[in-house]
Amino acid sequence: MNEKQLTGAYRKEDFGSAGSRRLIRAGRIPAVIYGKGENVHLSLDAKDFINKMRHFSESTLLTVKLGKKEHVVLMKDYQENVMRGEVTHVDFFEVTTDEVLRTNVSVVLHGSAPGTRTGGILEQVIYDIEVECLPKDLPESIVVDINKLGLNESIHVSQIAIPEGVKVLTPSDTTVVTVKALREEAAPAEEETEEPEVVTKATEAPEEK
Repeated sequence: MNEKQLTGAYRKEDFGSAGSRRLIRAGRIPAVIYGKGENVHLSLDAKDFINKMRHFSESTLLTVKLGKKEHVVLMKDYQENVMRGEVTHVDFFEVTTDEVLRTNVSVVLHGSAPGTRTGGILEQVIYDIEVECLPKDLPESIVVDINKLGLNESIHVSQIAIPEGVKVLTPSDTTVVTVKALREEAAPAEEETEEPEVVTKATEAPEEK
C-alpha cells in the first residue's frame, strides 16, 4: 500500500466562487473530502500539491492531515486553469480501511515485445482495470509483462497476474495489449497495354466500262 501525505487546513465558511478565488490568489487550493458523513471542506498548499500530484493516480492512497486528524483518501478529480497553470479545485473520496472499495488501477507495460522486431506495431488497448479490494490490498498499478508477445498476438485481462486479495471487475476477455502486423501495400495493378487499332482502308473495285 503506497500512501502519500498532504497537509491541509479546514475551511469553515466562504465556500463560494469568490472565496475560492481568494484562496487561489493566496497560493492555496480549495478542496473537498467526500465520505459517508459530512463533506469536509479544506484548502491545500498549491506548490506542495502540484509538486506531488504527478506521483498520484486514481489508485494512490493519500493521507490528508487536518490538524490532529488524518483522512485516508483517493483523489477522484481535480480542475485546473490550463492557461494559468493553476489547479483550482480538488475532490477526494474518503476510504475506510476495513471496507471494500471499487476503483480503477492503471496498467503499466513491462519489457519489449518480440513481435515489434518482426514488423509489428505494439498497441495498448486499455490503460486501466477496474478492481475491488480492501484499501490495504490496493495496488498502485498492475504490471503486464510483454516480453513474450509475438506478432499478431494479444494479452487479455484473464492472462494478467493479479495481486492477492484483488478482484478484477473488467471482463476477462478484454484485450489489454496487442502486436499488429503492418498491412502490406497492395501492388499497383499492371496497366493493360491496348493493341493499337489498325484501320484498313478498303480498296474500291474499278467501275466496269
